[in-house]
Amino acid sequence: MNYSGIKYTDMINGEGIRVSLFVSGCSHYCKDCFNSDTWDPNYGSLFTEETENDILNYFKKYDKSIKGLSLLGGDPTYISNIDPLVSFIKKFKNLFPEKDIWIWSGFTWEAIIESPKLLSLIELCDILVDGKFRIEEKDLNLKWRGSKNQRIINIKKSLELKETIKYID
Repeated sequence: MNYSGIKYTDMINGEGIRVSLFVSGCSHYCKDCFNSDTWDPNYGSLFTEETENDILNYFKKYDKSIKGLSLLGGDPTYISNIDPLVSFIKKFKNLFPEKDIWIWSGFTWEAIIESPKLLSLIELCDILVDGKFRIEEKDLNLKWRGSKNQRIINIKKSLELKETIKYID
């Protein structure tokens, strides 16, 4: 898996101060995507054990001030990103069980829960921003998403109650 960047002090992509990992690879090709370079799974740098350790060590050093981890892209649910992210998240959750994980996907919640492979990644996270970016529904006033069709979903509650539970509208 490749990644295009890491923001170590991000206050835009989720609640609180976060570390945001931007992975490469996306199959959705949304019109007017702000990050279209990351559609190519080979874009950026290889996500190595050293990269993982850099992120984990940052959390260890600044544990009290960082609320969680955000996974964006490209698309973290791009097929070649799933297994490496599952492995990384398990390490992360083992070290930081109290930290939350936000994840963005071009797939809808409904598509994700029908796919065991996608669900294997999503169920390890806490908040999902779902759906493709749609330029026709772009709204700069929205929190944590680019277009009105995208939803912010509480993953744990949605799985528990077997219905889509929004985190916020």
